[in-house]
This record gives sequence, structure tokens and C-alpha cells, in this order.
Amino acid sequence: MSEEYSVTVRREIAASAEDLFDAWLDPQSLGSWLRPSSVRETRAETDPRVGGTFRVVMVDDESDILHTGAYREIDRPHRLVFTWSSPATWFRDSIVTVTFQPSSNSSTVVEIHQVGLPDEDAQGSHLTGWSECLDQLGRIVHTR
Repeated sequence: MSEEYSVTVRREIAASAEDLFDAWLDPQSLGSWLRPSSVRETRAETDPRVGGTFRVVMVDDESDILHTGAYREIDRPHRLVFTWSSPATWFRDSIVTVTFQPSSNSSTVVEIHQVGLPDEDAQGSHLTGWSECLDQLGRIVHTR
């Protein structure tokens, strides 16, 4: 049996839990921030209901990278759980849990925990990717 890897990324963002939660489900918003630094464009489609699916295409200079998944839990504005499949997960479903914890000064701590990554390379790329995406989310909501 192969070992599975996980990542956890956490950021405190100056926005309400509601606004941050909604940014994960709205395709236009998702397309504006769900992009690591190597990605120049993100196109997103969402069906935000338990059992609904999403499709995210990240475009870099070399290719279009497809990410897909299904929503397992939607508890606005506290918790979001979905599957995540991409080339980096070897097209196997991993599980992503995002929590939103209100903090002081009208901020929210957003934590992403992903389990079921197939190897250390996927672990490293997702750690970097989620970190850069949360940084981008913080910048986007701050300018609204």
C-alpha cells in the first residue's frame, strides 16, 4: 500500500468569513484568484451544491491544466469540503477541506487541508500552489 501525503496552508485575511466562503463558490471570483504564480488565466465553472461539481482550467504558457471535483459539504460560512483531481494528483481524487474561522479586527483565518496526494512532488506543488492562491485571494478581496 502506498503512502498518501497531505498539505495544510493557513492565512489570516482581512475579510469576513462570508465573503471569503463565497469567493470559493462563485466561478467569476474563483477565476480571479485561484491561480498560482505560473498561471496567467483561470477559467472556472461551478455547481455549488452538495453533489455538484466544478471544473477549473488553469492556463500557463505551455498548456491548459484541468482540475475537477465534487462538493461533499457546504456549510456557509464555516466549512467547505470537495474532491480535487488534477494531473498532479495523478487524476485520483484527493480531499480538500477549507475552514473559515473569524478572527480579530474583521479578519478570517482560512485553512486549507488536502489529503490523499500521491507523492512528495504533489505535496510540494500543492503546498506552493495553495499558498500562492491564498495570497492572491487576500489581495483580491482587499481591493473590493
